[in-house]
Order: sequence, then C-alpha cells, then structure tokens
Amino acid sequence: MRYWVIAFLFLSFCLGTSAQKKQVSVIITAGQSNTDGRVSNSHLPDYIKKKGYRHCLWSYGSDTISGGGHFEPFWPRVARPDNKERWGFDAIVYYLIDRHAKRDFYVIKESLGGTAIDTACASNNGMYWNASPGFLAANAAADKGGKSLLKAFTENIGACIDNQLSRHKNGFEIKAFLWHQGESDKKMAAHYYDNLKAVVAYVPGYLVGKTGDSRYARLPFICGTFSNQSRDRSEEIVGALHRLAAEDPNFHVVDASDATLQPDRLHFDAQGAELLGRRVYERLVQVVGKIR
Repeated sequence: MRYWVIAFLFLSFCLGTSAQKKQVSVIITAGQSNTDGRVSNSHLPDYIKKKGYRHCLWSYGSDTISGGGHFEPFWPRVARPDNKERWGFDAIVYYLIDRHAKRDFYVIKESLGGTAIDTACASNNGMYWNASPGFLAANAAADKGGKSLLKAFTENIGACIDNQLSRHKNGFEIKAFLWHQGESDKKMAAHYYDNLKAVVAYVPGYLVGKTGDSRYARLPFICGTFSNQSRDRSEEIVGALHRLAAEDPNFHVVDASDATLQPDRLHFDAQGAELLGRRVYERLVQVVGKIR
C-alpha cells in the first residue's frame, strides 16, 4: 500500500509540474517614445521581415487608445496618425522569444511618447505615469478620459486576464515588466528614484491583488538606460536606476549608453533599438530563463 501512495504522490507531482510548465507566458511593457517605437518599419531587421512573428499576440494601449482587454497578432505599430508603421527595442525582444516559443505568448503594452512620472514635468497631453495615491485617486485612466497612464496600463492588464488569460486551461504567468522611460523626467531628476520606486511597487501590487498570486510581489523589472549621445540623458536618472537595482534583486538595469541614435539625438535608430532589444532579451533569459 505504501508503494502505491508513493507512486500516486510522484505522479501527482509530475502532472502538477507539467501543468505549471504549460502556463502561457505574458510580458508586460511600458514607457515613453523609445518604448513606443520611433524607427520606421522599413528599417526592421531583414530576419524579422523574412520570418515575422509566429506566436506573439499583443494588447496595445496608448494615449486615449485602449487595449480593451483583447489580443491580436503582433506586428510593430504605434498610435501616431502621421506614421503608424514604427518599432521600438521591444519588437526585437518579442522576436527573440518567438524564435524559441513552441506556442503562443502574450504581450500587454502601454506606451506614449513624451510622458513623465513627475507631475511637475511637461508630459504629453497631460498624461502621467505617476503612482502617488493622491494622483491615482484624483485621475481616471488615460483611455477613459483621464490622465493616468498607469491606470490605463493596469486596467488593461486586468481586462486581458479576465477576457482571455484566465481562460487558459493551465493558467498564465506574467514573466517580467519591461520599461524604458525617464527622458521626460529630466527636470525633476532628483525625484526620479522615489517616483519610479512607486511605479515599480504599484504594478506588482496590482497584480497580487488581481490574481491572488503572491509571486508577483517579486516580478522582475527590466529597464534600459539612455545613449550617451542623448540630449535628454540625465546622469542623476541613470544613477537612480542603478540605486534601485542595488537595493532590489528583482530590479534589473540594461546599459544602452553606446546605443546609436537618430539625427534628433533622442530616439534610437535601427541599430540602437536592436542593440537594446538584444540586451534586454539576454537579461530576460538570465532572470526567468528561455520562454517556451
């Protein structure tokens, strides 16, 4: 009898482990213009033009545009009427995941160029990533007529969970939070450490409350720095990123100081975006392993 019990427990463990491995993977991504994407799709790497994306589905929100809790096949685009066909570093990350994926994975993205965390800074359409309780209490989500990009982001994450992710037989796992932002906070760089720390706390807190899964309190946060040639690079902001990384083992900084830029001396060009994307992917693999 004892052997049957041991065999049953072993089988249950194996089945449980297998089910866990079959959870669908999710990446969440947010930030300003270099996350949104400012490189023409005509300059996508040839390997992406040739092979495309097989397994990547995304829900994209920007400004007043909502992801609506729905996913579609990923192809790079931005919510800009003058030129929608643009990509950012994250398109490289998703492609590299896609090459190893054996099934669909999901991306939930919120991005808007020229946006700050600190409300003392100028921010596109008066919309902010601010995570202070006062700001969040006073402002609705950006896609619902308000000024909070963070609410638009997390509310879309919640809608994606309700509409699709929670319906997967073996569940889902949000693997990491990718972020590139900070240029618009240059004026209030001295506050960036506290401001970003609040954002980093708010999103995992929302996920824990939404899912009941305490693991999300330790969600990996991966952010890029800025080119040395950027006209809006702030050493104080870069210092804040490294300070957060030194204090929090779940906070990871990826260097982009040598990334090349477009003539505006602000936005990554194709080589710069690809370089940061590959480095972010490498860090993602180091932190969570290859997403399959």
